Amino acid sequence: MSIFDTHAHYADSAFDDDREQVLAELPDKGVGLVMLAASGLRDSAENSLLAKKYDYIYASVGVHPESVNETSDGYLDVLRKMIAENQKIKAVGEIGLDYHYEGYDCSLQIRFFREQLELAAELDMPVIVHSRNATEDTVDILREYRPKGVVHCFSGSAETAAEIIELGMYIGFTGVLTFKNAKKALRALEAVPMDRLLMETDCPYMAPEPLRGKRCDSSMIAYTAAKAAEIKGIPTDELIEITCRNGMTMYGIE
Repeated sequence: MSIFDTHAHYADSAFDDDREQVLAELPDKGVGLVMLAASGLRDSAENSLLAKKYDYIYASVGVHPESVNETSDGYLDVLRKMIAENQKIKAVGEIGLDYHYEGYDCSLQIRFFREQLELAAELDMPVIVHSRNATEDTVDILREYRPKGVVHCFSGSAETAAEIIELGMYIGFTGVLTFKNAKKALRALEAVPMDRLLMETDCPYMAPEPLRGKRCDSSMIAYTAAKAAEIKGIPTDELIEITCRNGMTMYGIE
């Protein structure tokens, strides 16, 4: 079983110069599956095109909380149409809440989060949830909707991880696990059972040590998986296999 990068952004401008080359080479680097996460309508459409072009790539569509101010009414119909036209779109995301930057509109973010959770429920699809500096509101809304899906790039506490698991969701970890200041993330990892664990890059961001600061790609999950396997006390290959199967189960990929 090969690597499943359950959260990547290959529509990002960081790949504009060599996107085709990078994507053509990933299978030879041990990457078997990639899920593309969207930040808005533009890259939702680009994700869909990439998923159609590459057998091993699947896509999600959605509006990230940082994109809500630039997204007009009617966006749900656009997303619904994309999903209907491409069977390789397997999730709604990434969606959620981000209170990190000044000037965020809390009420607007919550409205978009709720609307997209309702879309996912309507279509019986999993969601990819982004949460930064918004744990309380995020968990409260997840408790209300109880979606299937994943909280990606997890940065919360072990206690929060346990609550998300209790709701029936998965938790995704990035290269942050390899950072020197990753004690909180490692404690959260310890609290996540193997059948609810996913590996991801969030590329082009979050490159793991010893590649931190470089543009990330899906092959670098090998470093993150090695660290996670060390914490879990199992061989790296076994962790990669388990997390690949977890991702396939969650996204409904056969």
